[in-house]
Amino acid sequence: MIMILKKRSANLFLLMVGCSLFIMAGCSKYDEGPAISFRTRTERVSNTWKVDNYKVNGTDVTSLVSGYTETFTKSGGYSYDWSAVSGTGTWKFQHNDEEIALTGTDNQDDHTLYILKLEEKQFWYYYTVNGDRHEFHMIEK
Repeated sequence: MIMILKKRSANLFLLMVGCSLFIMAGCSKYDEGPAISFRTRTERVSNTWKVDNYKVNGTDVTSLVSGYTETFTKSGGYSYDWSAVSGTGTWKFQHNDEEIALTGTDNQDDHTLYILKLEEKQFWYYYTVNGDRHEFHMIEK
């Protein structure tokens, strides 16, 4: 009798874990993922990133931004570096952490970054300027 109860309890536990994982997989914050993460969004975005792919209105122009990097700090600092040009600003999540408000302080325009993917080693976003969509696929430097 005790063995039957233990077996049923184990099966029930596995069923609950499986259902929980299935439900969480459908609750991804960003369209491109991740489904679940054990790191906070702030921890994931806080990094120095380099361009892996850059598109303007769907056209690949990655070669135009060779050497471009961006750094986001946990305390809300932002900077970019691109050859002889650099700038700084601040960042913060907005709209239920689906966007980043980027506020320029030195040689940086204000932008709203619309997050597509935010993982530990990948950060995809886009912003628009004068109707043009600029999409960046960044990877950990």
